[in-house]
Amino acid sequence: MRIVKGESSEWINMERLTSSLFRWQEGYGAFSYTKKEIPVVCNYIHNQEEHHKKEHFLKGEYEALLNEFGVE
Repeated sequence: MRIVKGESSEWINMERLTSSLFRWQEGYGAFSYTKKEIPVVCNYIHNQEEHHKKEHFLKGEYEALLNEFGVE
């Protein structure tokens, strides 16, 4: 993940895709879903930009994912 985040942020900054210096937040989370849940995940991704116009990715949203997957 360090390489992916480092190289992608370097590319974003070189291409000037944001008005200020782009930086990833520290850490990351990875979750897996079953094949039957693919439409739900696709819908989440499709609506993510609109969702984050109203609400930034908050600690509560991350905690909800952790709870859903039984992570303490």
